[in-house]
Amino acid sequence: MVVGMIQSAIETPMHETELEPVILWARLISNIFSPPVVWAVLAFPIAFRDASSQGQAIVWAGVYTLLVCLFPLAYIAWMVHRGKITDIHMKLRKDRLRPFLVSIACTAVAWWVLRLLGAPSVVPQFALFSLVQLTVMAVITLVWQISMHTMSISCAVVAIGLLFGLAPALLATPLIPLVGAARLKLHRHTPAQVVAGTLVGALIPVLLFALVA
Repeated sequence: MVVGMIQSAIETPMHETELEPVILWARLISNIFSPPVVWAVLAFPIAFRDASSQGQAIVWAGVYTLLVCLFPLAYIAWMVHRGKITDIHMKLRKDRLRPFLVSIACTAVAWWVLRLLGAPSVVPQFALFSLVQLTVMAVITLVWQISMHTMSISCAVVAIGLLFGLAPALLATPLIPLVGAARLKLHRHTPAQVVAGTLVGALIPVLLFALVA
């Protein structure tokens, strides 16, 4: 049932396919590089980086993905299913507040559980990093609809550089303008909101890594 609600929530609206078929690429990019997907994918190489066994890494990444990504996503899909939210990307600012509270609570639990499981410091720090990012997103959303997509992908690219080196970060860097272009193509954000999301997203991991280093 939950899987069905999520699938229904991310389907391309009929009016978009009828009016402008070329918009499908932007919809696809927005779905593939939505914040929960980006964070879930990044959790696995981070968990494997310092793990002494593959089993441990899978458990740590699984806990993060379940609590930080899947639970909030299921909640959003449920809200879309009930007609309380317009779509899974929450194009209206008022749609974002309750999902943010759920996401923040789930991420705080993930940070605590990962520490309880004895995961290497970088894994709960990644949960803490996600918690800070969500909190910043929520505070900004109270007054302005900053792009969560560009904020998330720029955060991820900078975090990749800090954790895994310059080369992987450079390979991932083209995703930032690609995601920004997709959000603009869908008319979900203004250029200022896309640029602000990129800059704020890039700044967060730099500041956090400076504080915990």
